This record gives sequence, C-alpha cells and structure tokens, in this order.
Amino acid sequence: CCRGVESDACAPIHSPTEMQLPMNVRRSARRSSCLARVGAVAGATALLLHVARPWFAGRESTGNFVGTPHTLRSPFHRRLTAAATATAEVAVALDQITDEEPLHVLVAGAGVGGLALANALGHMPKIKVTVIEKTSAFKRFGGPIQLASNAMMNLKELNRELYDKIEAKATWTGNLTNGIKDGIRSEWYAMFDLKTPAADRGMPFTCVVERPDLQEIMLGELGEGVVRNGAGVESYKLLPGGGVVAMLDDGTEVRGDVLIGADGIWSSIRATMHKNEVRGDGSGATYSGYTVYAGELNYKPTDNGEVGYKVYIGPNQYFVVTDIGKGQYQWYAFLAKPVGTAKSEAPLKPSEEVDGCAAGNPAYLRQVFEGWSFEIHDIIRATRDDEVQQRDLYDRPPSLSEPWHEGHVALLGDAIHAMMPNLGQGGCQAMEDAIVISEELEKLSRRSEVPDALAKYKGRRLIRSASVQGLSRFASDIIIRGFDTPAKISFDDGVKFENFGYAGIVTRMLQPILPVFFQVQFSFLYSDYRNRFALDLGAAIGFLVLGGIPLLLFSAGIFDTGILATLGLEGLVAGVEGGGVIETLTTIGEETAGML
Repeated sequence: CCRGVESDACAPIHSPTEMQLPMNVRRSARRSSCLARVGAVAGATALLLHVARPWFAGRESTGNFVGTPHTLRSPFHRRLTAAATATAEVAVALDQITDEEPLHVLVAGAGVGGLALANALGHMPKIKVTVIEKTSAFKRFGGPIQLASNAMMNLKELNRELYDKIEAKATWTGNLTNGIKDGIRSEWYAMFDLKTPAADRGMPFTCVVERPDLQEIMLGELGEGVVRNGAGVESYKLLPGGGVVAMLDDGTEVRGDVLIGADGIWSSIRATMHKNEVRGDGSGATYSGYTVYAGELNYKPTDNGEVGYKVYIGPNQYFVVTDIGKGQYQWYAFLAKPVGTAKSEAPLKPSEEVDGCAAGNPAYLRQVFEGWSFEIHDIIRATRDDEVQQRDLYDRPPSLSEPWHEGHVALLGDAIHAMMPNLGQGGCQAMEDAIVISEELEKLSRRSEVPDALAKYKGRRLIRSASVQGLSRFASDIIIRGFDTPAKISFDDGVKFENFGYAGIVTRMLQPILPVFFQVQFSFLYSDYRNRFALDLGAAIGFLVLGGIPLLLFSAGIFDTGILATLGLEGLVAGVEGGGVIETLTTIGEETAGML
C-alpha cells in the first residue's frame, strides 16, 4: 500500500490542498504514515509466530507435522514467515533514499538562511525541498545586508552562477578603509583591516547587498513549486515511524522526512521544540538593552568611494555610517535605552526642525548627539523623518545546553543563535548553518539516519556560532559601556589634558590593542568557514591570547560583571590572580580618576 498501491486501510486523510498535489508528492507525504503501519504489521506478525510456536511444537509430537521442534513446515507457518519477510522488505525499501523516493525536506521560512538551504539542497537528486513561507507572495522589503567574506566564499563554492548574480548587485566595502573614529573629534581611532585576511585566503571581499535583491536572486534559482506561500508553520509533530508533520497556521498539514526551522528569532519551531513561548519573557530571547535608529538615504560624503564603514565612538552611545552603493548610505544610532522607547519617548521627539534636521527622529537624534562630530550631524541633517526607523534589539545567549534538534527537526540561523548586528554576521552564520545541514543530509542513504545527521550538524556548528554570538554582544557592550572619548594631550593654545578621566585613559590605552584584536577576530571568522572542524583551535587560541584576554582585562575595570556574564566568562576572568581582577582594576581605576 505504500509503494503507489493504495488501499482503504492505508490511505491517509488529505486536506483539500494536499489532494491537488501530484501523485509522487502525495506518495512521499504518505511514506511516514505507511512506514509506521508497516512496522506495526511486522511487529504483530512476529508476535503471532512467537505465540504460535509452542502449539506447532505440540502438533509435531502427534505426527501431524514433519520436522524438528524448531523447524515448522506447515503451510500456515510458511505463509506467516513469507508475510513477515515481505513486511520487513517493504520497511527497508521505505527507509531507503533513492532518486525515485527522495528525502523530503521541509524548510520553514524563506529568509536568507532558508533560501540558502533550499538552494544548497536543490541540486541534490535524492533530496526534494519545500519552502513554507507565511507571506502570500514575495515583496521587496528590508534594507541592506552585509555579506562578509566567509558568506561570499560559501556562496561561491556552492553555486558559481548564483554567486555571480549576487556579486553583480554587491557594493564592495571590505577593500576600502574601515574603522573606528573618535565621535567627538572626527579623528580616526583604530582601523580594522577586512582586506588582508580575505586576500590572504583567496576569498571575496566583504560586501553589502540589498536584502530584497538577495532574496529575489535566491528565489529565482529554485524550481517551480518549491516555495509554498500563504501560510507559515505554527508547530509540528513527530511521526512514530520517522518523519514529521508541519502544522500550518491556516489549519493544513504538510508531511516530510525532515523539518528545518529557519523562521527567525521568534521561531515557532523553536518554541515547539523547547516547549516555551514564541514571544515574551518565556521565549528565551532577551532584550539587549539597546535600541537602534536606522536611516537609509541618498547621500554623498566627502570620503565617498574611499571609506566603507565608520564607527563613531563616545560616551554611552555610538553611531555607524556605511556605504551601501548606488549613491546610497545607511547609518545606525545605537543607544542604551529601556525596552519600548519608540512609544514611551515619542512625546520627546521635536515637532519642528532642529539645526536643519527634520522634525521627529532626525531632530531628536541631533539633540542626542549634541557636541558630537559634524559628520554625524551632516548625515542626520540630510535624512528625512520617513527614512528613519527605530527598533529594539533582541538576541539569545549561546544555546550550549538547549537542543538544536529533535528527531527529524532542527533549527537554523536566528531560530537557534540570534545575535547582535555589530559584526554583520547574522545572515552569514545562517548561511554556514545551511551549508552544513545540506552536507550532512546529502550523505544519507536511509531516512532513519536523519537524527544522527542533525546531531552532527550541531556538533560542527555549536562552538563557532556561540563564539560569534558572544563576540557580537561583547562588541556592543564594550563600545557603549566601555569606550569613551579617548584621553588626549592637546598643545593648541597651551597644554591641555582632554578627557583624562579613567574611561578616557582606558579607551586610549586600548587603541594599540584593537588592530591586533580585529586581525585575530577576522582571521577567526574567515577560517574554517566550511565548518570542517567542531573547533578551529588555532584561530580560537589566537583570539584568546592575542585579542580576547587583553581586551577583557583592560575592560574589566570599567564594566560591571554583566558583560562577562553575557559571554559566560565572568568566572574565567575573576579566576585570574585568585579572583580579584575585576575588583582590583575597578579600585585602580577609581584611584586614577581621583588623581586626575
């Protein structure tokens, strides 16, 4: 009944939508249910033989049967044996993955990670993929996304034609000047070299692509009918014989062999797996403590074409400007604010222009960044209020102990390792997930091997993704809560000591360390982009010895332990020198500030 021959006993119940599908799709959808029934039949047959054996042995003693006590030769026994053998053969056949009966992978979500996975699986003859997307149709929405060298290299090795189309839409930033500027004085503070680590490894440079362009290109590479629009996955249930049923929010169900949750930070798949809420305090996602204002506009600064990415640092906030190509720029203002200030602080937004800045968000930010660089004021002044959006930033702590997978279901991208945007690695890490999942599934010859394959996926991705998560949050915390205007001795109109408080001095002391830290950081990100190893020990040791530990030690004196707890490193740093590093540096800092 499970190989294309239906019977009333085996035919599954279909939704109206499912009845319209081709026979091979329906047959694939019924496989898991049939496999369960086949297993039940096999078990019942074996139990019947076990119970009947003493009776057959007793009949043999009467001479009605010929043979040894352990060899039953009655016609009835032969029929039972043949039925059990046939049932077992059908079960084995159903378990096999073939060109005719491919592994059916369901992908929940048509974002960057989900589409990357669909493209990776789409060229594998023994895998069939269906992307389930909530929106009714593709619409151009969203701003630019950074694709760092590790993501671009994965795309290039995955599909050169796909890569070329993305490259044609890209604006290269990794080969330009990038770095941190003093947000008050407009002076360069530290450079981060994106070019050399990529060039040394023969990798494409970091670039920026409009998210709608990226999604449109990825969708165009998929076959007809791969994406199913109009309803999202609300939950799932695992089938006893293997496989999974995705339950959609319109009441329909879709069956498959594998389900991958690529449905973002507010993942329904994750909520089902972890048995918690999709949103809210019980969801596992936490408010980062930061809100971001983002602006996108046509703009031409004096350094147009020379600088790709600028981060302006100063007390308790920072500002980012990046070239996104075609005469357009994007900026971000990161502020430490309570959650929900988009509504609670709405009355504070000026209703009139301020210093040439439009009423609303631009005028408000002009006030917030009073005394900061004229370069910041200039781009805010050029931005209309309808070109600014505000959103609160959420992320998740590294999922070191929480499950990434359950049976034939696994999580991908923000659904399992949502991170802060500071390193521009959110989409890049989702692509790495997609590549690893596709590689592990391609190796399979049987459906029963799926859980082991998903466990291997977690093993290859856990440490690397957790490191990037922690590093992204740490970057936010150290820039906002640690950096200040660097201390400076000025000789204009006599000797002047500018911002010689403790934070200003530490910020200046960090200046020679940061380029080394950035070099190690990007080496870590660009090494093992294919996740061949569970942990790249060389890159990890380099990050800790040359960058991480000195940075932590310098920063420990001006941060409370919240930053280190975010990374799970509070105990590590406190353990140095008998557990007094944080307290000692804080005391030294206070004494130094007092003397100055």
